[in-house]
Amino acid sequence: MSEWWSIEVFDAKALPARRWKESYQDELIEAALTNGAVYWEWHEHRYGVVFEVLFDSDRQWEAFRALPVVRAALDGAPDPVNGLIIYRGRGGGSGPRKPRKPKPAPGASAMALPEPKEQPLLDLTGIAPPRPPQR
Repeated sequence: MSEWWSIEVFDAKALPARRWKESYQDELIEAALTNGAVYWEWHEHRYGVVFEVLFDSDRQWEAFRALPVVRAALDGAPDPVNGLIIYRGRGGGSGPRKPRKPKPAPGASAMALPEPKEQPLLDLTGIAPPRPPQR
């Protein structure tokens, strides 16, 4: 079964992620294609870039990830400690695989309900208790 993998790189003060992409995109794409990638995409966001790549198997992903050129690209990220995320699935703003549960609507529908009114109790003083069955 084909599986997407994402490499997400965030901007840093010293170097924007877009510059990192321009430096390493050719090597990453070539490495992905020569290791069996079915499809790949780059996405640029306000906070950085995402490289999404689709492999047929986890073995192909692991082989790609272990290549020296890929390791060098990841080490060359603007902030390889706090600004680099590698994970299974599509990245950036692709959204979750399952839809989120709806949140309560704000406004009037979130108001407290009124307290229930007291209901009168039944008056059972005039009713005789049931008799035990006779044998």
